Amino acid sequence: MKALIRDRYGSPDVLELREVERPVPHETEVLIRVHAASINDWDWGLLQGPTLPFTFGPPRQRILGSDVAGRVAAVGSGVQRFRVGDEVYGDLSVFGVRGWGGFAEYVCAPERSFAPKPSCMTFEQAAALPQAGQLAVQGLFANGPLRAGQRILINGAGGGVGTIAIQLAKLQNVEVTGVDSGAKLEMMRSLGFDLVIDYTKEDFTRNGRRYDLILDTKTTRTAFEYARSLNPRGAYATVGGPKIARLLRVAIVGWWIGVTTDKAVRLIGLRQNRDLPYLNERFEAGQLVPVIDGPYRLSEARDAFRHFGAGHHKGKVVFTID
Repeated sequence: MKALIRDRYGSPDVLELREVERPVPHETEVLIRVHAASINDWDWGLLQGPTLPFTFGPPRQRILGSDVAGRVAAVGSGVQRFRVGDEVYGDLSVFGVRGWGGFAEYVCAPERSFAPKPSCMTFEQAAALPQAGQLAVQGLFANGPLRAGQRILINGAGGGVGTIAIQLAKLQNVEVTGVDSGAKLEMMRSLGFDLVIDYTKEDFTRNGRRYDLILDTKTTRTAFEYARSLNPRGAYATVGGPKIARLLRVAIVGWWIGVTTDKAVRLIGLRQNRDLPYLNERFEAGQLVPVIDGPYRLSEARDAFRHFGAGHHKGKVVFTID
């Protein structure tokens, strides 16, 4: 089978399309013929490797890609939920020998890693949903259900999480502000953002506006800066960012803010595949349509990763895998 391989950490230039052996499913695994996959922040981080002056040998995940959609090609003897031919999608981001592997024609993973794909959903749309969709759900509802009249801000709103979160948030009578680069603002308006901010021209933590919920995909500021932009009993929820150290500082300082004020600071730990049924319901009801950047072919992977790494993508960068 064809797969996107890297033998060392580095830039997108280390990625190569090669022929490798097709995996065989274990007892509780399914073999998926992958039709589409998408890039996540974890893929970008794993591509570059640890931010250290040295590394500990070659990368364990030689084939990246955790968000996949495809058809079941074979099942292990203990699989009960799926049969050959079923259309499925899911998140394979498990650290271990069998984790990731989605940027290939075939991939094996435990059956719990997948949910049925609605027949009305394309493979490209399905591949755009798992991580981004669930982080959107888990971040939006980190402080409980949304309530009419709330003010919400989404930072990094033009990417995968933000373009899904706005659609889910606007199912309620709430006001949503989106923050991203100027090139994405028109697209964000078309998705329903009430207000948009170009972060290169305005710092939303210093403009005097207050929010009941801040959903952050970037984590570029301190917990104190985010907290001052919250209303009383407001919540800040971060779903990620490029620097682990900053996320840890937000978590530690956020605990202190929670103890000494009536505001909450939450670091969202992704719960894989828990909310795929909810996303299916919203899609089938016509309330959610993933925004897709591409699709690209695996042979275009280097350009796609550069596009993603530069932050120029709108929605999810998706590959089709023939």
